[in-house]
Amino acid sequence: MSEMAILVVEDDPNIRDIVEVALGFHGFRVRGVTTGRDALAEVDRDPPDLIVLDVMLPDLDGFEVCRTIRARGRHTPVIFLTARDTTSDTVQGLTLGGDDYITKPFSVEALVARVRAVLRRAAVPAGAEPAGDVLRVADLELDESRWEVRRAGAVVDLSPTEFRLLAVLMENCGLVLTKRQLLERVWGYGGPSQVVETYISYLRRKLDPLGPPLIHTQRGVGYTLRPPQVS
Repeated sequence: MSEMAILVVEDDPNIRDIVEVALGFHGFRVRGVTTGRDALAEVDRDPPDLIVLDVMLPDLDGFEVCRTIRARGRHTPVIFLTARDTTSDTVQGLTLGGDDYITKPFSVEALVARVRAVLRRAAVPAGAEPAGDVLRVADLELDESRWEVRRAGAVVDLSPTEFRLLAVLMENCGLVLTKRQLLERVWGYGGPSQVVETYISYLRRKLDPLGPPLIHTQRGVGYTLRPPQVS
């Protein structure tokens, strides 16, 4: 964990210096840039282990930077750091593929703790067993050690968040999990429920074309994953 590289994208020099010094003090290798375009160039040149990304940048905003990174097939964890703290902004950031959302002003200790938590979640999917464990439900298979998901033999490309969400659902096959439970187990906090709804729709879009639906909505409660009923 201490040798991991962090890219800080922040145009305010005071905040950037504070974040860089704090993360460096805790053993991370830190480099900083001030624009969205510089961030994208750095990610292509030398991909970091995590990005601390301001939303309000002088060229591309942080949401567009994250959207571009995900469109390029990169699953680098992203923590948004911004003064914009409305629910709609939080939902937008997380549904674009962000892993956490920290609002200004913030405590350095909280930032470092969230960075460590996101890196831990990115390394091991929540709810999965230690390396080597394979989860199976019907024709769906999740191999944690290879970070691989297959359905009906076809490889399904998932983001780290989608992978963790699917792992939790498969670990609790047949049980109904509330949105709050999923937020706590996958994202590590009780955020807006729209985030769960969005990621469930992402999983369905990728899994349902390969076979009968596996993820079901329990109206007013939450979601469950179960094998198809045999008629």
